Amino acid sequence: MSKSFQIAIDGPVAAGCSTVARLLAERLGILYIDTGAMYRTAALLAMRNNIDLEDEVKLTELVKKSKIELSKPLTTEKDGRLITISLNGEDISWQIRTDEVSKNVPVVAKHPKLREVLVKKQQQLAAIDDVVMEGRDITYKVLPDADLKIFLTASDVVRAKRRHIQMQSRGKDLSFEETYQELLRRDKIDTERSVDPLKIVADATVIDTSDLTINQAVDVIEAQVKAIKEVKLS
Repeated sequence: MSKSFQIAIDGPVAAGCSTVARLLAERLGILYIDTGAMYRTAALLAMRNNIDLEDEVKLTELVKKSKIELSKPLTTEKDGRLITISLNGEDISWQIRTDEVSKNVPVVAKHPKLREVLVKKQQQLAAIDDVVMEGRDITYKVLPDADLKIFLTASDVVRAKRRHIQMQSRGKDLSFEETYQELLRRDKIDTERSVDPLKIVADATVIDTSDLTINQAVDVIEAQVKAIKEVKLS
C-alpha cells in the first residue's frame, strides 16, 4: 500500500496556518486536520468534568476514553468554522473557541502523556488519508516524514492585527495592546515549553505571510506540492 501524501504546517498564533491549511486542502481535495482543536477539546473535557488542568493522569485517561472526530463542515454547518469537531457525537466546534478554553489550552498541551495520546490519534488519521495537517509540532513530531514541511510566520505586529480583527468579528471587546500582549504570551509558551516546542526544522520551507494574502500563501505551497508530485511521477 502506498503511503498517504502528507503536508505538515507549523507556525505561531495568527500566522495564517489554519486558514491556509484549510484552503490548501480544499484546492487539493484532501483532508484538513487542525491539531490545535484536539488540544482545545482536551481542555474543554477537563473543564466540563471538573478535572484539575494539572492532573495529567486523569485528563489523559479521559481523553483516551473519549471519541474525538474531525471532519469537513457540512452544507448546514457553513457558519464560519474551518473544521467540524465532534466529542462523543456532540458538535463542539464553537465551544472550544471560547476565551476560557483558549487560556487553558497551553496548560493541558504541556503534558507529555496527553500529547502522546493525541499524537497517535493524529498519526492514525494521516496514515489512511492524504492530509494537510497544521499545529505546533507537526513537522518534527507528528509527521516527521511528511512529503512537504512548511513553517508559516509573520511579524508580531501583523499577527496581532490579524488576531485583533478576528476577536472583534467575534464580538470580543479587547484593545489592540491587550491582543498584542496575549499573542506574545502565547508565543513564549509555545516556543519555551519543554515538551514539543514550536520550532523551525531544517527541511521546512519558511514562508513569511506578513505581506501575502491568504490566496498568495496557498499559491506558494500548492506550487511546491505540484513540483513534488511531478518528481515522484517522473
